[in-house]
Amino acid sequence: MPPMLKQRSTPSYSRKLSRLATRLKDPEWRRYGRTLLLGKALGIASVLLVIGVVSVAFFGKVYAAEVEVKAADIVNPVNTMWTLVAAFLVFGMQVGFTMLEAGFCRSRETVNVLMECIVDTCLCGILFYAIGFAFMFSHGNGYIGYHWFFLQGAPTTYESTGVAFLAFWLFQFAFADTCSTITSGAMIGRTGFVGDLLYSLAVSGFIYPIIGHWAWGPDGFLALMGSEGHFLPSLGMGFHDFAGSTVVHTIGGFIALAGSIVLGPRLGRTFKRDGGGPMLPHDLTIAASGGLLLWFGWYGFNPGSTLSAMDFIGIGRVAANTTLAASAAGLTAMAYGYVLSKKWDVSFTVNGFLAGLVAITCPCYWVSPTGAIILGGVAGVLVVLGVELLEYLRIDDPIGAVPVHGFCGIWGTLSLGLFGTGQFGASGPISPDNSAVIKGLFYGGGFQVLKAQFIGSFIITTSTFLVALAAMYLVHLTGTLRVSQEGELYGLDLHEHGISAYPEYVISALAAPQGLSQQRAMEK
Repeated sequence: MPPMLKQRSTPSYSRKLSRLATRLKDPEWRRYGRTLLLGKALGIASVLLVIGVVSVAFFGKVYAAEVEVKAADIVNPVNTMWTLVAAFLVFGMQVGFTMLEAGFCRSRETVNVLMECIVDTCLCGILFYAIGFAFMFSHGNGYIGYHWFFLQGAPTTYESTGVAFLAFWLFQFAFADTCSTITSGAMIGRTGFVGDLLYSLAVSGFIYPIIGHWAWGPDGFLALMGSEGHFLPSLGMGFHDFAGSTVVHTIGGFIALAGSIVLGPRLGRTFKRDGGGPMLPHDLTIAASGGLLLWFGWYGFNPGSTLSAMDFIGIGRVAANTTLAASAAGLTAMAYGYVLSKKWDVSFTVNGFLAGLVAITCPCYWVSPTGAIILGGVAGVLVVLGVELLEYLRIDDPIGAVPVHGFCGIWGTLSLGLFGTGQFGASGPISPDNSAVIKGLFYGGGFQVLKAQFIGSFIITTSTFLVALAAMYLVHLTGTLRVSQEGELYGLDLHEHGISAYPEYVISALAAPQGLSQQRAMEK
């Protein structure tokens, strides 16, 4: 055995001062100190000089009226960094989605949820690089883009945002990944892994980007709706969706609905009208924590959609509205859940604040804090009603993806036509552009915005559902969408992946909390 090394002790503060005083008496040490201080001063001066040169180069010359440059050639470093930080936050929502789904599922399908969320992310990244971004965000014919496949031939920045092209791509990839993950949440517990890969390819590669182009593409027919020479010019108003209540959440929610219908319920799932009830989640701690992580990530989702750190007031307003809508929705969902069951239900509460976040995602830039609270409160009640509706229709959605994202996405989109204050127009790379404000019905704007929002939401929702239904049936025909009865009874973790998430514990599908067993005995 090697000898023990003696640990060196750190000198005390008084010893350090004494040592410094001794060294300062030495001429060599004084010269060394002067050199060190001079070097630090020169370093600070150099940094300040670089900051000054960069400021002049990027802001003094770029935006001076007398200098003509192409906007697509100039990268705004502040806005690019803001967009990247927002992209990182949105990507972090994948952790929240994974935890939420894993907590609400049964223990015997936990590994399957983990695997699906991880592989969906990887698959979405490659698809959005190859074709998805081109379909959605390049110029095309109003229905689909057809440039920049494999990110080839792209400009320095995306359109006139000043955001570096690949930074914008990363931000939008995180959104596409969110849509794909929403879909899987309603289909857990009985979907085959190969089937998941096939429908995810359809969602990330085709359905989301093509339909999303209609509202968010540079020449999307819904984005340009109401203008001369485009769809419904007499309407005089285009479709607006600031951060994706429709484009991300309604699309994801109604693809999830189509998948749930084609799959059918899990084996052993008995609905309330048949004398049963929902299957118990196996870990509400993980589910609730995942929900809160999603709330945190939403601060990239909504404020980041400004694509501009220079719109200081807009960013603050969006972040505040996001917080207030989620808070109100969590409380109203909890309260309405108590009215129905006489219990303070944590799953309703979590899905409640998520419903508020989904609803505020579309109108977050254009409504007031009071409007955010009201529309969020409505979303909290709506999500509980949506869960009860699916239960009545015998549609098995283990985590409530359809009510949270589908139904509340529609409500959030329509709410802009009610709560738009008429004060705000659009975010810009340097400052907000309020030349064309959004004014809803409750603020004297009439029905114009509400009509545009209804038309856009209806077209996207029905198109998504019909196309997704066809895609799910096609995957079902391959025999890979749903696992066999034996595989489902055995448990997806062992059947599909060969391992349990909790190998040290005996997992029983018949397990129930002890208190629940005692309560049932007392009721008898």
